Amino acid sequence: METFLIRLLQFVLAISLLVLLHEGGHMFFAKLFGVRVEKFFVFFDVNIGKWSGKLFSWKPKKDDTEYGMGWLPLGGYCKISGMIDESLDREQMKKDPQPWEFRTKPAWQRLLIMIGGVLVNFVLALFIYSMIMFTWGDSYFKVSDMTMGMRFNADAKALGFKDHDIMLGTDQGSFREFANVNGDFFRQIAQAKRVDVLRNGKKQSIKLPGDMDMLSMIKTRPYFVEPFIPAQVDSVMSGSPAAKAGMKAGDVIKSINGKAVETWSDMNYQTGVLDDVMAVKNTHKDSLAARSVVLTVLHKGATKLDTMRMVMTPDLKLGVYQSSLASFYKPVQVQYSFLESFPAGAKHGWNVLRGYVGNFRYLASADGAKSIGGFGSIGSLFPPYWDWYMFWSMTAFLSIILAFMNILPIPALDGGHVVFLLYEMITRRKPSEKFMVWAEYAGITILIILMVFANLNDILRWLHVM
Repeated sequence: METFLIRLLQFVLAISLLVLLHEGGHMFFAKLFGVRVEKFFVFFDVNIGKWSGKLFSWKPKKDDTEYGMGWLPLGGYCKISGMIDESLDREQMKKDPQPWEFRTKPAWQRLLIMIGGVLVNFVLALFIYSMIMFTWGDSYFKVSDMTMGMRFNADAKALGFKDHDIMLGTDQGSFREFANVNGDFFRQIAQAKRVDVLRNGKKQSIKLPGDMDMLSMIKTRPYFVEPFIPAQVDSVMSGSPAAKAGMKAGDVIKSINGKAVETWSDMNYQTGVLDDVMAVKNTHKDSLAARSVVLTVLHKGATKLDTMRMVMTPDLKLGVYQSSLASFYKPVQVQYSFLESFPAGAKHGWNVLRGYVGNFRYLASADGAKSIGGFGSIGSLFPPYWDWYMFWSMTAFLSIILAFMNILPIPALDGGHVVFLLYEMITRRKPSEKFMVWAEYAGITILIILMVFANLNDILRWLHVM
């Protein structure tokens, strides 16, 4: 429960900040050009019966804008006078146009008002990444420094890869790090026609088709490729099943229930098999039997294997912390001065955006549609503990996603309004009010369907149906 609340708090704080600044971008340009902003709300104040849906609101003196917060956390709301938006306020549009209204302003001003939110979100992401570079620097594990090489699945081995190959680069250039938030490592392999590896001290090249499906490479278990990390125990939790059985830091797990284990990936896979078994067990006795495991372990400093029996926790945990890349390799650490951090942050932010846009095409596939997530998936991106580095990294990433999604040419989104404005600027003709209203209805319908679909995916994943 505690980890859920920590993730929820980070999610709400990040989304609130992003929505506030996104809507603030619209309001800034609106007020800059003398357009009246009637309401400025974080989250939607949807009315339910006699309840207005406002958590709180206030209207400063000598200000036409009502500020507040609604109860429905699906975005924000900046109601601009003289504009057909999600409020679908047609009564206002029947009145004579006023000089403070959106519809009376030149098209280029209206365009800046509409892209103001996207612009702020993108600039905000670059600024956050720059401050991350200045505060924490850039730390990563260089792929070519991983002397134990990689672990490959059957699909990768069929193409010519072998376990413990050290990845050097492709025809597109050298590998930098194993993976990041937008999967550059996998994308580079997917688009490569040649991958260079170091095998038994000799450089070899493996030919690839150049158009592999990156999504399947990431979604399959085990992964197409991942660092070879031995199943070595980093530390043992006090009072855990592993501690009671005598397991200690530095021990290496070699098998579980007779199934060979080389890496933590193998161990996690076998635990997943046990989880499937547990799902069909109906009695406590059956559950206890499934959780009772036999491990063969090589103790630190020993030469002979030891057989250890223990009963895993109900959620199938041994009570150990797994070793990681940091257990075996020293990361590359790059520090930036205040001025150096801005180009570094901008470059990183642009790479994140480029990667996200590149991955967007996979949504058209069946697997891609299944990968769409709602609030649960977004919340799970945050760690189950408070870490400012991770919080700001995820906030910047979500800011880029919010900017990109809002600029999509879907009616009811900023991008839909931008398309209509560009049409007007090119043809010198405004779309009719009737068309704009129906387009807004269509856009809202599309967004509701997408939202329901995304959150339904979360529920199905939670139920282990998908």
